Amino acid sequence: MESFIDHHHLIWYAIAGVSLVIELGVMGLSGPLLFFGIASVVTGVLVHVGVIEGWQSEVLVVGVLTAVITVLLWKPLKKIQNSRGKTDDSSDMIGLQVPVIDDITTTVGTIRYSGVNWHARLADNSTVDVIKNNSICLIVAVTGTTMLVKPVD
Repeated sequence: MESFIDHHHLIWYAIAGVSLVIELGVMGLSGPLLFFGIASVVTGVLVHVGVIEGWQSEVLVVGVLTAVITVLLWKPLKKIQNSRGKTDDSSDMIGLQVPVIDDITTTVGTIRYSGVNWHARLADNSTVDVIKNNSICLIVAVTGTTMLVKPVD
């Protein structure tokens, strides 16, 4: 414990590590603790090289850096999170007709295949707005773990 008290930079590294583990493990990279963790690492480095001293200054720097990093990284990270990813049109699931478990829209839905519930959404070129529960749909592509589907004609 004396090591932490004598070397403030170690505390900031530990805080950053815990923040990043919680962010990645529990929150799924949603943002708030990621920005705080990065700010804590930068503050630890600044304390280590002697640029800032004293708890008040360190806490102020973490707060300001968190705000600046959030402003700089928020839009690029949201853009990455909202990208649809690469669509796979070679999966062996493509062409299968499967039951709809929860209504499927352009953003959400659930299908059942091989005893497993899968996330689904309407394919971009679908002609309907929703596929209702208890109907049958056709898998036309796969993106990550989400099935892109169309209604069965």
